[in-house]
Amino acid sequence: MVNVKGYISSNFTKAFLTIFLPFFLIISLVYLVKIASLTSKIQISFVELLTLYSYSVPDIIFYTLPLSFIAALANVLVKLSQDNELIALYALGLKSNKVLKPLLLLGLLFSLLLAVISFLAMPLSKQLYKEFKTSKQAEAKLNIVAGKLGQKFGNYYIYVKKNKDGIFHDIVIYNRTHKNEEQFFASQEGKLNKNNGITSLLLNDGYGYTYTEEKLQQAKYKSLEVYDTTKTKAFNFEAIVVFWSKAITDIRMLRRILFFIFVSLIPLLSVYLVAAFTMINPRYQSNHSFLVIFVTTLSLYMLASSLEKWGTFPILLITIIAIFFLGKRLFNTRVARYF
Repeated sequence: MVNVKGYISSNFTKAFLTIFLPFFLIISLVYLVKIASLTSKIQISFVELLTLYSYSVPDIIFYTLPLSFIAALANVLVKLSQDNELIALYALGLKSNKVLKPLLLLGLLFSLLLAVISFLAMPLSKQLYKEFKTSKQAEAKLNIVAGKLGQKFGNYYIYVKKNKDGIFHDIVIYNRTHKNEEQFFASQEGKLNKNNGITSLLLNDGYGYTYTEEKLQQAKYKSLEVYDTTKTKAFNFEAIVVFWSKAITDIRMLRRILFFIFVSLIPLLSVYLVAAFTMINPRYQSNHSFLVIFVTTLSLYMLASSLEKWGTFPILLITIIAIFFLGKRLFNTRVARYF
């Protein structure tokens, strides 16, 4: 029996990796494109981009693993059936329930892994992601693009005609300080400075104008430093217990917990459902693995989505019990009564 467990587990591992890795890579590209879009607001290095991507890995795993498990489970059982290997195991005296035990154990382990990811790793990674964005925005290290209108530095609108090796040329700055007061600065060149976390724009050789309804003032300067005075809200990192305790008063977070619990249990709940239609006798039954994968995945994720919108803990418990016993009933009726 130990060899049978190892054989089935080995086949499942190969099938799972074949399905999971392409899904993981495709969704990773989507997240990388999303992260790269941040460069329009803040400057990030390649290493920082990889750091942000690492914060997204728990999300990617959480949403790709259940689908990959169902697909791998269906493919393994259908392959073993079509190669008559399940029939050989039945002929050796092994019941279908015993053949399915290694996969039930794998389903339990995958469900525990998903629970750890959703309730520990994902809150931590999301907070680290937000903390990184907050700190970068606090630094105000902006991408000032030459020739682009509508760019802001703090409360100032800025236009730069040319940027050569970090030195800006032909700079125009506009600021409306009050309803009836405006400021306008023009400079031949300037550059960004950062000192003790404070970012400023140093302008050289220019003119400044202040306009009100009563008067217009002009000043010529050799050097002028404009500071970013916008206040950024500090990010407060929360412990896991504190983070989830907000569900007591926040109904949306409570339903998010229901969603996480149900999705985490998908690998375990899907074993009997999938096995009922993929542990077949190839001489009398057809291969409908793609249909089984599609219907099972769609149904379970629709239930998860419904729980996130309207669910309660009693409804979650009833749903989990109903799906488990439905899968068990179908398995006993379609497979266990014959093998």
